[in-house]
Amino acid sequence: MHGRGDDRFRLTEARAAATGVTDGCSMTHESAYPPAVAPATFALAFDASPTPMIVTDARAQDNPILWVNSAFLALTGYTREELIGRNCRLLQGPETDQQEVARMRAAIAVGEPVALEVLNYRKDGTPFWNGMTISPIRDAVGRIAYFFAAQADMTDKRRAESAMRGTNDELERQVGERTADLEHALAQKTALLHEVDHRVKNNLQVISSLMLLKARRTPEGEAREALQNMAERIGALSTAHRMLYSDGDVAHFNLSDFTSDFLSDLEAGLDPERTRIEARVEPIAVAAAMAAPLSLMIHELTTNAVRHAFPDGRSGRLTLDGHREGDTLVLVIADDGVGLAAAPSNPAGFGRTLVDMVVRQLRGSIVWAEGVPGTRVEIRVPLQAVA
Repeated sequence: MHGRGDDRFRLTEARAAATGVTDGCSMTHESAYPPAVAPATFALAFDASPTPMIVTDARAQDNPILWVNSAFLALTGYTREELIGRNCRLLQGPETDQQEVARMRAAIAVGEPVALEVLNYRKDGTPFWNGMTISPIRDAVGRIAYFFAAQADMTDKRRAESAMRGTNDELERQVGERTADLEHALAQKTALLHEVDHRVKNNLQVISSLMLLKARRTPEGEAREALQNMAERIGALSTAHRMLYSDGDVAHFNLSDFTSDFLSDLEAGLDPERTRIEARVEPIAVAAAMAAPLSLMIHELTTNAVRHAFPDGRSGRLTLDGHREGDTLVLVIADDGVGLAAAPSNPAGFGRTLVDMVVRQLRGSIVWAEGVPGTRVEIRVPLQAVA
């Protein structure tokens, strides 16, 4: 135990330590403070500082508090007499984070600075968040003599953060509920569109079947051929709606999938030794609203080529290419048949007129040209018209 004189000496020394000026202890070089200013002036300045500060005695058992300023007393509610000689753990309580306390003790044990925020308790039991920075003070030979801690009440900051988290949680909850409502509404809309496509497909199949039945009972000639052609066109529309229903995406139409599906049906009625069909179509997704005109266009061009490009048992090849060039969808249907000029005349034909009409509807362009040999049709459609 120290006598009163020793206590006064050590208290004065502690104040000086807080300022960085002692007889044998210094945190900084002597030139770090103006020589004309007395150390006592620095001690008074630290005493009057609004920042809570303490100095503990690293050389005494249990590292007791040696000096506190008035701001620290105001923060904690203790008197100076109640604090001097006690360890700072008296500020800890049931909710103090022991992991942070362990981190602080580890830093003190090895003499390293440490910054942390912990929940402390005032004398009356009121909790507050204490943000502190602890630094060791070494003597002239480099041994740790004191620890200096500057502190701040972080309670308001923590409350603001908690309120912000609560606000964010509430916003996330509301967004989650709204998202769930929208997903539910979208699911219902999608189911409805699926049902509509399904019913349209079934109705188109029924209409196609009725027209084919009527065609079989109609004498051979233009009327019978017209009924068969219309039935096939309706079948192409039914195929497009079937794909929209089965793919699960009622908003888009995959041109490659439709082409593959449609051509497989077309090839089923052909002699593979006489007529070959080759397709290279990229998987371009177009708007579902454009499924009908595009399917009609592809159907018309391919079936007309099969029917008219290879007369009198002539063998040949039909190619279909679909790709994207920037913002343009490009379709090229070509055959090595007899060509446009040599094809049999068909005054009642409607196919070319229908294709031209569909291209205009899609705000595109079409070029009919003689191939070498055969016929080549190139169609360009702005993708924004089908996207």
